[in-house]
Amino acid sequence: MNNSRGGFSSRIGFIMAAAGSAVGLGNIWGFPTQTASNGGAAFVLVYLILAFSLAYPAFMAELLIGRYGQANAVVSLQKMSRTLIHKRFAFIVGFGGILFASLILSFYGILAGWMMSHAVEPLARLTGFTVAADWIISQSIFRNLLFTSIFMFLTLFIIRKGVENGIEKWSKRLMPILITLLVILIAYVLTLDGAKEGLDAYLKPDISRVFEPNLIISALGQAFFSLSIGTSTMVIYGSYISKKENLISLGAQVTLIDVSIAFLAGLLIIPAMYVAQAQGVAIFADDGSLISGPSVVFTVLPSLFNTMGGMGLVAAFIFFVLMTVAALTSSISMLETPVSYAVESHNMSRNNASMVIGIVIFLVSVGIISNIEVMLELAISTATQYGQPIIAMLTCVFVGWIWHRNEVLKELSLGNEEVKNSLFWKIWPWYIKIVCPAAIAMVFIHSL
Repeated sequence: MNNSRGGFSSRIGFIMAAAGSAVGLGNIWGFPTQTASNGGAAFVLVYLILAFSLAYPAFMAELLIGRYGQANAVVSLQKMSRTLIHKRFAFIVGFGGILFASLILSFYGILAGWMMSHAVEPLARLTGFTVAADWIISQSIFRNLLFTSIFMFLTLFIIRKGVENGIEKWSKRLMPILITLLVILIAYVLTLDGAKEGLDAYLKPDISRVFEPNLIISALGQAFFSLSIGTSTMVIYGSYISKKENLISLGAQVTLIDVSIAFLAGLLIIPAMYVAQAQGVAIFADDGSLISGPSVVFTVLPSLFNTMGGMGLVAAFIFFVLMTVAALTSSISMLETPVSYAVESHNMSRNNASMVIGIVIFLVSVGIISNIEVMLELAISTATQYGQPIIAMLTCVFVGWIWHRNEVLKELSLGNEEVKNSLFWKIWPWYIKIVCPAAIAMVFIHSL
């Protein structure tokens, strides 16, 4: 490993950082919403199958690229290239991932700012600042700018510290906090009236729905995108992994943590929806669809918390702190992607690269905030419906069709000498060559 670049000092450090990148608002916000909208337990079952059978192989491809290249996404992919055309293709794939990671962070910071404002709001009410509390959760340009800038500052503060003292150190702190808060809230919600009905909806699948095309496509998309695939994030994280580590087991552990936290989030939010419904809050329309859709976190859950009296303010504070922590563990990986490229390919210092890129991304956020009704949806759809699937698909094509098979095996053998005889090696090369690109293409076509 190139020590001048820095790197993860321990196995647990990488696992916490990579899991933190994967575990974000998509898991704790998006997964339960998708579950409630797509058959409940049937969606959970399909998601779990696809996460390990399709998302994990694609996730491994990005980790392998990074550790082989020991550099940012562009340089790592170019090191795998054998011709000029391959090198140009490598630049498009690598730099495309960097651009989309930056675009995602520009709107992610706004959403995380909303989470942060909803965490501050119960504190304002508890201390008697009712007018301020109302303003904090209302839509206004100044409110959005204030909390987005605070969140971006926190992300920038961590990234400037580097890999070991920034990303790894803070991921090892934030991830245990996130899991602890999640478990505390689950334990509380499951004691309330209506929670059992929610548990049944979440844990008892209707097998007849498992083969519905829309459910399968939605679960496939959630499985791929919850692991940060398609933004070059895992390429740069992979480049910080020691050559002595067993990548196959590392990737499996990160996938397991990511899926487990998504499952825990559903275990909190789905029963919470039914608890709110038992207390008179409208959750589902007459046709069974989710009324609030993606905004369920800001509508249904606050309504639930309001029915709890003083305890509801505490529960609201804990929940939205949890959401903010989840957002932060993802945002630091998004910012690291362009920062690493600027440091390694353009000889900028980490401090300067972090500041310049952080300010540029924040200015994009300001542009989105200035016309949020139009620009927010445009940014989200551009990055997640178009950018991520295309880059993820091209990354799989690169590993499956351009990178020489013997070089792939050699890289996998580092830290795992018996990999050639393993079931993983017998299946994975064909998965990454044919199955994963085809599956991602299905998601992309469906999103259109």
